[in-house]
Amino acid sequence: MRLGVLDVGSNSVHLLVVDAHRGAHPTPMSSEKSVLRLAEQVRNGRLTRSGAEVLVRTVAAAKQAAFDLGCQDIMAFATSAIRDASNSAQVLERIRVETGVTLSVLSGEDEARYTFLAVRRWYGWSAGRLLVLDIGGGSLELASGVDEDPELAISLPLGAGRLRRERLSDHPPTRPQVAELREWLDDQLAPAVKKLRKTGVANRAVATSKTFRSLARLTGAAPSSAGLRVRRTLTDAGLRQVIAFISRMSADDLAELEGVSASRAHQLVAGALVAEATMRALGLAELEICPWALREGVILRRLDTELEPQGTIGPNGDLRPETGRTLMDEAP
Repeated sequence: MRLGVLDVGSNSVHLLVVDAHRGAHPTPMSSEKSVLRLAEQVRNGRLTRSGAEVLVRTVAAAKQAAFDLGCQDIMAFATSAIRDASNSAQVLERIRVETGVTLSVLSGEDEARYTFLAVRRWYGWSAGRLLVLDIGGGSLELASGVDEDPELAISLPLGAGRLRRERLSDHPPTRPQVAELREWLDDQLAPAVKKLRKTGVANRAVATSKTFRSLARLTGAAPSSAGLRVRRTLTDAGLRQVIAFISRMSADDLAELEGVSASRAHQLVAGALVAEATMRALGLAELEICPWALREGVILRRLDTELEPQGTIGPNGDLRPETGRTLMDEAP
């Protein structure tokens, strides 16, 4: 089955097309990204008219692209930017009416659970108890457990983009801003860390998301061209050195660094400080970087819950499958 996964995030709208079936790993076939920075289009708690306009156009284009690539179905979801907007219901209905795409809004806990599932499948049961960290544009997700569903899943409004807008207005930030944010993050993380410690000591601490991958690359991890299966890590010592370096750079200069995309350079320092504070609070000296994250978790859960094919028996005793209509059965 060829599936399209449309992820409407705080920073970008990402269409991932995979070939997948139950019992096999999803094979990426295409990946397209549009940088919208929706979170910056939320004013007074509402997504602006211009923000809604560009989102509708982007979703329509993504649906067309998925159809052109042969997708049999498309799973579309949104995270914190839409979740936080007070007019999200109206925006979602407009998207449904004008594009035919039903965009589901994931809760922060759902994000943590889907991401945890993806990490568990990547590392397998031999990894033991997993502790999973994921920094997005609007939120930080934390999860811990020994099964495929975490025992504890937490979402905190500590995303890289959110903190850059609210707490680090300067490029580069001043030293007092950095020091103040570090202290504030310690306070914000304390209750969640207390809950996580009660679940037990992790056998493996893992990080996902573009922020963690960029930070790991800046500390010397292998580039993406080396392949998914190369082991990549982020150490606390390496992260501190990187922060000392990047916190003195402008967003334009950061965008020139290898492994840092221009669309996320403006929030890299804030993301690095969240990563540092989380590792410090949890007493982690090292994180492994997992290439699978939220989108893969959504795909895997879909495959897990896919019903066995139903059909009717023909006159010669052959099974004739019944074909159900999906979103992608009709051209946009």
